[in-house]
Amino acid sequence: MLRRPRRLRINDATRELVRETKINIEDLIYPLFIVEGENIKNEISSLPDVYHFSLDMLDEEIKEIKDLGIKHIILFGIPHDHEKDFCGSEAYNDNGIIQRAIRKIKEIDSDINVITDVCMCEYTSHGHCGILTKGGYVDNDKTLEYLANIAVSHAKAGADMVAPSDMMDGRVKVIRKALDKEGFFNVPIMSYSVKYASTFYGPFREAANSAPSFGDRKTYQMDPANSNEALIEAELDVLEGADILMVKPALSYLDVIRRVKDNYNLPLAAYNVSGEYAMLKSAVKNGILSEGAIYESILSIKRAGADIIITYFAKDLAKMIKDNK
Repeated sequence: MLRRPRRLRINDATRELVRETKINIEDLIYPLFIVEGENIKNEISSLPDVYHFSLDMLDEEIKEIKDLGIKHIILFGIPHDHEKDFCGSEAYNDNGIIQRAIRKIKEIDSDINVITDVCMCEYTSHGHCGILTKGGYVDNDKTLEYLANIAVSHAKAGADMVAPSDMMDGRVKVIRKALDKEGFFNVPIMSYSVKYASTFYGPFREAANSAPSFGDRKTYQMDPANSNEALIEAELDVLEGADILMVKPALSYLDVIRRVKDNYNLPLAAYNVSGEYAMLKSAVKNGILSEGAIYESILSIKRAGADIIITYFAKDLAKMIKDNK
């Protein structure tokens, strides 16, 4: 007897019935870039349709996000240049840009799930993700104390979840201990467990004004050639108490997403990063690809094993999902 898989592709209803992978609006996290100043809503040149917002311009943005059904956001703060110093002190200032943004967003809509990026690169005068030694090497263990302070300050401001992205060894354990000590037992940690030293971060570094002033981040972010190492990093974060694991970038690392998902029984996030977004957005805007390529690319991340997807396409996807229902 001839097997006929095409029977289950005969029409839309049948295809939908047997569809293995679906993107839900609830799966998506939308990044927001918050800047100092007033009356600012400026499009980021390298990230079309993504904006810098000052605090006073967040009301309309949060309302739009909520109306689209997006429930989760992740915040990135950009302080004034003159506020940056060697230890990124504005990152853990209780009146810093992110801390004020958390409080403002919770005032606008307390139901929005606010996740915060815990790192130092946007706040240090040198643009690296930690405390430097005299030789310019990022001192892993000294940096941990500062990361813990940042996470606690975010929790105090009302963050629902913290997401350390620095790639220092041992930071999940130190952050968990600090949060628990301050009574924030219920604040989860979504760890950037597997973060590669990728060239796909370029547009983000412009958006966050966070490019290193010298050298690169290859001594703490992972070598793109390595896959087995991803399992080591994920395992350590599991043992240290991470609640959610993450792979970053996403599209160029679908194999890594699959390996991490197959090996660890924790929710898995993937970050569809700025370079991936910018390339595809440009192709769609220039008529090289149809808008359906956006959905297909994010579907591939979900199919690879990601439960949660951080993406600048969240608004576009939310509209597509609503239109198809």
